[in-house]
Amino acid sequence: MVDKPFGRAGKALVIAGSDRRGTAFGVFELSRRLGVSPWYWWADVTPRHQDNLYLTPGSFSSASPTVKYRGIFLNDEDWGLQPWAAQNLDKDSKDIGPNTYARIFELLLRLKANLIWPAMHPSTRAFFSYPGNPKMADRYAILVGTSHAEPMLRNNVDEWKEQTMGPFDYFRNKPAVYRYWEQRAQQAGKLEAMYSLGMRGVHDSGMEGAKTPKQAAQMLHSVIADQREILRRHVAPDVTTVPQVFTAYKEVLDVYDEGLKLPDDVTLVWPDDNYGYISRLSNPQEQAREGGAGVYYHASYWGRPHDYLWLSTTHPALIREEMMKAYALKTDRLWVLNVGDIKPLEYNIQLFLDMAYDARPFQQSTHVPAHLQAWAGTIFGEKLGPEIRSILWEYYDLAFERRPEFMGWSQTEPTTPTQRTAYNHFAYGDEAQRRLDRYAALTQRVQQLRPQIEPARADAFFELVYYPVVGAALMNQKFLYQDKSYWYARQHRASAADYALWAQQAYANIERETEYYNNQLAGGKWRGMMSMQPRNLPVYQAPVALPLALDTTRIWGVSPEGFAPHDSLLAATSVPSLELPTFYSWGPSSYFVDVFLSRRRAVAWKVKSSVKWLTLSAQKGTLASAEGQKQQRLQVRIDWQKVPKRGAPMGVLTFSGAGKTFRVAVRAAAAESELATDYEGFIETNGYVSMRAAHYSRKVDKAASRWTLVDGLAHAGQALQAHPLQAKPLVDTVNLKTQASAVEYDFYTFSRAAPAITVSTLPTHPVTRSAGMRYGVAVDHGPIEIVDFKTVGRSEEWKQNVLRNRAQRQIKGPLLGPGRHTLTLYLLDPGVVLDHLTIDLGGLQPAYSLLPETWKTLGPPSPAAAPRKASARPPTPPAPMSKPWGAKVRCRSLRQFAIALLVPT
Repeated sequence: MVDKPFGRAGKALVIAGSDRRGTAFGVFELSRRLGVSPWYWWADVTPRHQDNLYLTPGSFSSASPTVKYRGIFLNDEDWGLQPWAAQNLDKDSKDIGPNTYARIFELLLRLKANLIWPAMHPSTRAFFSYPGNPKMADRYAILVGTSHAEPMLRNNVDEWKEQTMGPFDYFRNKPAVYRYWEQRAQQAGKLEAMYSLGMRGVHDSGMEGAKTPKQAAQMLHSVIADQREILRRHVAPDVTTVPQVFTAYKEVLDVYDEGLKLPDDVTLVWPDDNYGYISRLSNPQEQAREGGAGVYYHASYWGRPHDYLWLSTTHPALIREEMMKAYALKTDRLWVLNVGDIKPLEYNIQLFLDMAYDARPFQQSTHVPAHLQAWAGTIFGEKLGPEIRSILWEYYDLAFERRPEFMGWSQTEPTTPTQRTAYNHFAYGDEAQRRLDRYAALTQRVQQLRPQIEPARADAFFELVYYPVVGAALMNQKFLYQDKSYWYARQHRASAADYALWAQQAYANIERETEYYNNQLAGGKWRGMMSMQPRNLPVYQAPVALPLALDTTRIWGVSPEGFAPHDSLLAATSVPSLELPTFYSWGPSSYFVDVFLSRRRAVAWKVKSSVKWLTLSAQKGTLASAEGQKQQRLQVRIDWQKVPKRGAPMGVLTFSGAGKTFRVAVRAAAAESELATDYEGFIETNGYVSMRAAHYSRKVDKAASRWTLVDGLAHAGQALQAHPLQAKPLVDTVNLKTQASAVEYDFYTFSRAAPAITVSTLPTHPVTRSAGMRYGVAVDHGPIEIVDFKTVGRSEEWKQNVLRNRAQRQIKGPLLGPGRHTLTLYLLDPGVVLDHLTIDLGGLQPAYSLLPETWKTLGPPSPAAAPRKASARPPTPPAPMSKPWGAKVRCRSLRQFAIALLVPT
């Protein structure tokens, strides 16, 4: 507020910017402070009515942005943005045109961004094909750039016509290619633009004509010189004033490493590996370049090993970690985020651009949850902010473990069929069911929030919270229920038919929720935006009914935890008898036993324990052939106050009913408990030790480096990262014990064995070209084994790493006797992120997710760890806000569906 503006009486609100874009930022910042969300249109965050508007007297000045050029790349728009724009905003062209771009450019200004890389897939005409597009960009003061595959503002997919122009090959067809680039520079003229330099294939492929990276590097020298001459003649005589970028994407990085010398004013852009892990950053010499450096980062991707185009599933903590790594290494000239169709990536777009504008608060890892809570609170009310933050954080955690789009364990390029997941249904408390339960709890929390959302924000809630959470939950149900149907059929469980039916229902409900999104949400505003099966990949298809061949001579049976089908990949060893895993006073508080039918009839069963120290969640029950009643899960617990203190206590659970009897052995490790009476820490349990890297026993820092805790990151939710990121790699590997920072983990064993030690890290890449991904491992301060988990791009190891967000290396340890031991990890390269450690002494079962820690606390066993509840069927998420969960299936009854399963397909 200014008194007597321009010498006149009164007061005035003055908004001034360093240029027209800066002034627009000021106007939209005022709008935001008055309660208008940047997402008011794109996420239906309807502004609340205010009778009066108030401003605090005084002045406000914005600091210079952290990153000079901040923007988004519209990509893979074939199943969302393009059909939606064609049906709604740009009906005349049936394409992404000026009306759509006007909405996008306004969003960018409201988010304090200044750059667009336009959509460029074959389904979309080139940006410059519609004269209104560049005019709209100029109107909104948005710089126009193009992606790594589109040099000189040219959309090769749409604009290069090989039949009339010849090959896109600078070796054989230089005049035509040169003329093609020159025409665009003439057309763009004085438009604020950023030019991508270099040359690749027509669409995201290697340079044509070059047989080796060295040959490509030699040609690129000529290409870039010619491109800059074009800019000098048609854009600005002083070419150094024209924003120019060179992106070292995919094979171009190899070309760059062959000695390609870039003009000093050109910005060197480092990409991630398409899955959120930056491939490399600038070394000190590259950091000194006048053009600086940038990052091209993906929050959406089409390609190998698998697309993720449906939901927004890149974890905010990972985005922060990687972008703050870039910031620490002076990568602050350009940040571009691949956002796919914009929806449903709203929060990740907000986070990325907020970091780009002011990175300082995000240097603290704890700032990201606070940022998410503030964002949710601004939209849905301050009181609901903490709960929505918690829901979305759990959603991102689950997706970090395995993205919904990856639940089929299939791949693309080439496309492969879906497979059984790697989740274990028989061990670790039913690993698959634990994941289903987490999603069910999330969905229930979303439902409980629904009545508290004001009507004006109901559509925003569906778009930003409901659909992503429910969609991810349903995708997991589809595959994990299908898995259960398969494995349970091999155990002759009649419940296999139920799980097959529930998998079908999950798919039908994804269809139903997506139909609501497209046709009813916001009065049909988003018609054509949301596809539940982009590219029609196998992972998105309906589950296939499999043959169900049960041994009907069996009536019923029992299956204790750890008892998997003998031909199952989930069983590390065959189980000769029915027996639960051994109970330890510090271990899991309960194990389960499933009681199940094998044919259609009712069975009344009961169970009796041979010892008083065993307790069960149920002592009798009835199995029936109705849906959801074919099996029951019991939880078995131990009353440690009644367990004999010596020897190897053993009890037997005897199940009886319908003329059949089954016995399940239960063992308690009392002797081991006595041996380790005075020990507190990580401890062997059923033949393995599980430790989170952040829960170390001791840490030894050196002057040049240290292991630093990072909150919210990795599968464990807290990780250790090798800092500082600018540190030089440790070259002297002979004197690691005295020169390297280290972190130590004490653990206790009962077995005599040479352990297999698995170290899980984030699949990050070397910070600079001279660095690796090394750490050292030693047991009981013995010899150090150096491990380097650096991968080759697109190798099978790299594919598995990015699909599971985990890099693993296994080290064979020395022979260990019972007692206390120490595992030490030494720091060699900056940027390594330690997540989780397991020590297999012979009892580790296959699992996909993070195993619970095997930790012993001094004192009596804690009763706080409640048993897992018995259930006839896994909890089903409650009814969605849009339509009931009940979904139509092709069969009229469960019996008919079960019969259908018997028919091979």
